[in-house]
Amino acid sequence: MHPEQNAEDQGPRPAKSTNGNLGRLKLAGAVLTALGLALFAYFIYSVGFEDLIGGISRFGFVGFAMILMIFFLRMATRASAWSLSVYEPYELNFRDTLPAVVIGEAMSSLIPLGILVSGTSKALAVRHRVPLVVGLSSVATENLFYSLLTSIFLIVGSVTILRSFTLDESWVLAIDIAIGLIIAVLIFLFLLVIRQWHIASELCERLYQRGFARGILENGRLEVRLFENMIFGFYRRYPERFLPICLLEWLYHGLGVIEVWYILTRLSDAVPSFLTAFSLETVSRLITIVFKLIPMAIGVDEAGAQFIGETVALAAGVGVTVTIIRKGRTLFWTAIGLLLILKRGLSFRDVVNFRGH
Repeated sequence: MHPEQNAEDQGPRPAKSTNGNLGRLKLAGAVLTALGLALFAYFIYSVGFEDLIGGISRFGFVGFAMILMIFFLRMATRASAWSLSVYEPYELNFRDTLPAVVIGEAMSSLIPLGILVSGTSKALAVRHRVPLVVGLSSVATENLFYSLLTSIFLIVGSVTILRSFTLDESWVLAIDIAIGLIIAVLIFLFLLVIRQWHIASELCERLYQRGFARGILENGRLEVRLFENMIFGFYRRYPERFLPICLLEWLYHGLGVIEVWYILTRLSDAVPSFLTAFSLETVSRLITIVFKLIPMAIGVDEAGAQFIGETVALAAGVGVTVTIIRKGRTLFWTAIGLLLILKRGLSFRDVVNFRGH
């Protein structure tokens, strides 16, 4: 057998492996989604369908319109942070990034593998304005800022819950472990940027040198290297943008707390505390991250809300009602995102096919 033929034989193997991994992720996502739906049905049953309908009716059309606006402002903060994360001479303005963020949210919320395609779909949505590598690197840069501020938000929220409420020892241990993992992620992200670890491009180079997927990696490994360099270079080139981007990311989480607080004011006779809203948003954000394979974290989000609702002594079913109302506004903006996807000629197949180039 000739060496050339041997190399050609080796080429398809990573694709099969990749397809196999993707298939396993799809299966895991489908199973988790089914379990989430079962859990969601259980909480609907345990709280009582009539009580939930009563709470949603009490919330009303005006209340729903208000949280639609709050969520729009949340997406606007990330769109603004993204526009600040683009390298010159390229530029993305708010009109470019806001629709792309709505599209990314729709992809992330609607499908079990949304976490894998959300960022790519954003870059594809602005491909008429900037090259794909620029779009992807700017999305990744904004995501790093978002991850940093989200980690800090979760640490502060978790510590606040531990110090403010009496919890079972098993929950205290679980929260302590979560805090430790978040701190580890923070340290990793910090070292990744400061030391400029080219993990992705080095992996691609090793695969290429060993003869795997040479057709894809011939130019792909160089594009990945450029992608990483653009992310790392941003932090040296635009230090003055750090504070504005961080403030925008922090505002995103602040608006989340305000949203929960506003929903509680519509559902309760007494004025809720911001501590209660902060605790609910902390748990919701953590669950959204951990169970990203499940569309809209259905079921597990209700479980977390039920737990924290009991912890902060909310009326029965209020925490679950809050999550259902928030899912309603997510579905609304997902529908808007799907309309934008159709208008721009994008599809899930476009994103998957692009991941293979």
